[in-house]
Amino acid sequence: MIITKKALPRRTFLRGMGASLALPLLDAMVPAMTALAATTANPVRRLGFVYVPMGAHIPQWTPPGSGRLTELSPTLLSLAPFVDQLTVITNLELKNAYPGTHATSNAAFLSAARAKWTESTDYYLGTTVDQVAARQIGGETPLPSLELAMDLLTTVGQCDNGYACVYQNNLSWSSPTTPLPAEAHPRVVFERLFGDGGSAADRLTELRKRSSLLDWVREDISRLQNRLGPGDRTKVGQYLDTVREVERRIQKAEAQTADSPLPDLDRPVGVPAAYADHARLMFDLQVLALQGDVTRVITFQLARETSTRTYPEIGVSDPHHPLTHNGGNPEMLAKVAKINAFHVSLFAYFLDKLKATPDGNGSLLDHSAYLYGSGMSNADKHDHVNLPILVAGGGAGRIKGGRHIKYSEPTPLANLHLTLLDMAGVHLDAFADSQGKVKELLEPLSL
Repeated sequence: MIITKKALPRRTFLRGMGASLALPLLDAMVPAMTALAATTANPVRRLGFVYVPMGAHIPQWTPPGSGRLTELSPTLLSLAPFVDQLTVITNLELKNAYPGTHATSNAAFLSAARAKWTESTDYYLGTTVDQVAARQIGGETPLPSLELAMDLLTTVGQCDNGYACVYQNNLSWSSPTTPLPAEAHPRVVFERLFGDGGSAADRLTELRKRSSLLDWVREDISRLQNRLGPGDRTKVGQYLDTVREVERRIQKAEAQTADSPLPDLDRPVGVPAAYADHARLMFDLQVLALQGDVTRVITFQLARETSTRTYPEIGVSDPHHPLTHNGGNPEMLAKVAKINAFHVSLFAYFLDKLKATPDGNGSLLDHSAYLYGSGMSNADKHDHVNLPILVAGGGAGRIKGGRHIKYSEPTPLANLHLTLLDMAGVHLDAFADSQGKVKELLEPLSL
């Protein structure tokens, strides 16, 4: 690593007319050996949460044995390249998600709180774990947190057994009465990350007029490159290439939508037609957000509870939700397991991107912790015990992966939330109905 006497600020931006582009961590941002040591010892910590609906076919999800993770289950096979930074946790529960609904599964996942039973606007839940983290570690970034989804819905009223739709629509709540809407449109997310000035609508309009965001910051790029060493110039070049590629894919999706006489009403206008393409693009935007330190806290609803989405790209033409009410039908369960594995494979795509993205003396995967899972286990029974839960990433050196933690008795999911907060530097005595921390997540495996 090249040590420079005059360092660039970590919060360095490339700016143009109405555009702002954060930079990844560069060698030129490290001013001296003392700062280098501090950066190495205390890398930026990032937290992410990915939600999948309607649980999983648990026998196909759960790895055999416990302790060291030597064999993955059929559903998790695509995560094999990341097994050393993977922890599967079996027998976690959400007591406050009962009486057992899709709405409470989504609502309790990050809050571990009991949703007020109401169809009106007097809804009440609890502050979610991501927002607890964002209050402390989000103040150092342009966006304290980023809320994403795959379905852009404006459903109001009651959605599930007398529960207001707000519980199903929103993963993240900044207070018990303040849900944070998620964005599913890639162009709007891109604009949130890189736009600057004016209202959201103004910035979006301006971005659509540009041939490229990078064209508007070209002068700043040239000035910056003249100040950097060869290694940093390569790193910046690769980062800008990624921004350009994401932007190109967004523009392509918008052009395809404009040319289509029959838009797909089940997806936001302007997103890629294929679910997997849309999901990968949303994951790529998360990589850019983390790499540029635009935010350190992200939630992503990979699909919505009671979703009737079909997955023709993997040969499943049946709607997801009806498949989960299968009464144990082997053929339907096999299709559910196929959907589960497909969702996991998209997460594996994301982990691969994080692993390949340098960050200080490691990678984004090394310095992140992502919780992946559902607020429901067996959707046919609407139960909330033995949830499908895993954690991926090194947690900035705090998380010891390559294991299967298997509790003999149901254990609060809030214990994991409390542990992840502690890993991120947010130290609390308790969170929701927690009974302690998942100490095994942070301790080396005994040989």
